[in-house]
Amino acid sequence: MKSERITHAFSPVFNSESRVLVLGTMPSPKSREQGFYYSHPRNRFWPVLAKLFGEEQPESPEGKRAFCLRNKIALWDVLAECDIEGASDSSIKNAVPNDFSEIFETADIKAVFCTGATAGKLYKKFIEPKTGIPAVVLPSTSPANAKVNFEELCKEYRKILEYM
Repeated sequence: MKSERITHAFSPVFNSESRVLVLGTMPSPKSREQGFYYSHPRNRFWPVLAKLFGEEQPESPEGKRAFCLRNKIALWDVLAECDIEGASDSSIKNAVPNDFSEIFETADIKAVFCTGATAGKLYKKFIEPKTGIPAVVLPSTSPANAKVNFEELCKEYRKILEYM
């Protein structure tokens, strides 16, 4: 597969009530096609959060945005641009980080969580030096991460609730 230059096309989800910041790396081709974060039909991000918060799983971008705001979750990605092959985080090159200053100026973020090792590594390199807030790296909810089952994901993602 050939690498392509991708520029992040979604705005961050946050408001002044947001308490945790959840970061991926860069939207997958399926998410870019659907126009919202974690939109691959087999990605377990939304089912995990719905279970944690005891809510129905949101389906539409509007429903997902409302879910995040209602539950004090800020949602974005570490990168603004990169070269990437499909959805393969391991193929990322020439990464340019997003500017997080507006989120941290607007919201009282108590903790940062990264959805996968690559997001965590990129956050540590580009963003943590500016915020001084270390990220908790959670397992990826991607269907490619089959070694972590749904129950294990829920157990790990439960850490988010400690900061609400």
